[in-house]
Amino acid sequence: MNEPSLKLQISSLAELSAAAQKIINFAANQRIFLFYGDMGAGKTTFIKSLCEVLGVKESVTSPTFSIVNEYRGADAIVYHFDFYRLKSQSEAFDMGYEEYFYSNAYCFIEWPEKIADLLPDHYLKVSIKATSPTTREIIAEQI
Repeated sequence: MNEPSLKLQISSLAELSAAAQKIINFAANQRIFLFYGDMGAGKTTFIKSLCEVLGVKESVTSPTFSIVNEYRGADAIVYHFDFYRLKSQSEAFDMGYEEYFYSNAYCFIEWPEKIADLLPDHYLKVSIKATSPTTREIIAEQI
């Protein structure tokens, strides 16, 4: 059994790839990742690094307007969600969120607090906090 949490300090963009690999290893078989952090904390930037570690070759962009982007990794499909613009949880129902969440694909979810009642029971909670203009603290917790 993995430890219940992992704490990383990132002081440059060059460290993101190694941090992403550590998070993927820490997650083990968990495929649902919830990302918490203030606007501009680096959630999308870190998700780009996670996608690279998973072998995604295409450009990873924020799905702010499309709500979900799909990427193909080396051995997995990755769905990247940004629920920031959701006005209600019913919009997640309308897009068929369950098909994504229970597909055994990686689901990287920004602004999960917008769909709090729809979240699965088990997931990896990833909190990103800016500790200075150039440093971030990333805490991953098995929930």
